[in-house]
This record gives sequence, structure tokens and C-alpha cells, in this order.
Amino acid sequence: MWQGFPFAKPGMCIGLLGGSFDPAHEGHAHITREALKRFGLDQVWWLVSPGNPLKARGPAPLADRMARARQVMHHPRVQVTDIETRLGTRYTHATLTQLMARYPGVQFVWLMGADNLASFHRWDNWREIMELVPLGVMARPGQRISARLSPAAQLFRHRKIKARHAMQIGRAVAPAWVFVNVPMNDMSSTRIRAQGNWQAG
Repeated sequence: MWQGFPFAKPGMCIGLLGGSFDPAHEGHAHITREALKRFGLDQVWWLVSPGNPLKARGPAPLADRMARARQVMHHPRVQVTDIETRLGTRYTHATLTQLMARYPGVQFVWLMGADNLASFHRWDNWREIMELVPLGVMARPGQRISARLSPAAQLFRHRKIKARHAMQIGRAVAPAWVFVNVPMNDMSSTRIRAQGNWQAG
């Protein structure tokens, strides 16, 4: 395996949770544990991004965000990574394309909160992302309706897996997605920054 990249062997099912994690918090850890349990994943990799192309303001330094993420997320089947920095990618489609080439035989599932599904149509090559890997979507406060009515949900409505079959998402052929309700945790990075509780650097 390449230096600095996590190990995965063919046949494994890996959930990918991307974001700026600026900062990482218990809400991220919460949905990660739920994803492992609800989707039958072997591992989850956090992809701490160099920066979010949809946000005008740059995040805190990567080293600070990585350190905070490792403080927050403690689980033997979760790895905090800087894969996108190592690959030189900033957009999800490019990241997935390279990961799939580097890990043949590994099934990846893109994880997101319902708030991300609501705005998924703004992502670069979002339709192609749906065609590449299954999506595991987890409900967050106030976003259930907007997510289910989103352009992505409507366009791929016939590829939705029922929540009671969520454990099958890791073996599903893309495009496929599932929407599950999980116990709520409304912590957000925006709130933490607004409260002045995140001083990086």
C-alpha cells in the first residue's frame, strides 16, 4: 500500500466521510458510528479536505484540523486521513475516481448528512458521483424534507433503497442510495466557530 494511505483489501466495504472538519466535533463522530452500524461497513475513512470549494473562507490549517479530528474520533474501524491532499484532489468526483483506481475490488460508500443531499446538485459532477458509488444519507435536524425533495433525490428516486434494507447499501451497484433516520445530534462546526471555541494555529 502507498505510504500515508490506509490499508484496504478487495471485498471490503469502506464508508467515506468528507469535509473540512473545521473543527471536527461529536456530531461527526456520532454519524460515523451510526454509519458503521446501519450500513454494515468494514471501516469509515474521514477525508479531511484541503478546503471546501463551496465555501469562500478558507479553513484552519490542515494539521490543526487533523489533530482535532483524531482527538474527537476514537474507534478501531475509523481512520482520519488527508487523502485528498496526498492525491492532489479538491472535488469529490476526482477523489473517488482515484481511490477506485488505487483500491480495485474495494466497495466505497459516500456518506453524508441530509443537509448535504439537499444541496448535492451544486457539487461538481454530482450525477457522475451517483454513478460511481452508492450514497449513505443520514438525517440531521431540519433537513429531512428538503433532502427528500432535492434534485438529486428526485432524479435518482427509482434507485433509492428502503431504509430497512440499509445494510445492503455497501453491496449495491451504483447508482443507489439510502436515507436513514438516526438519533439526532445537532452540533455543528459553524456553531463552534461562532462561539469562539475553535482557535486553530
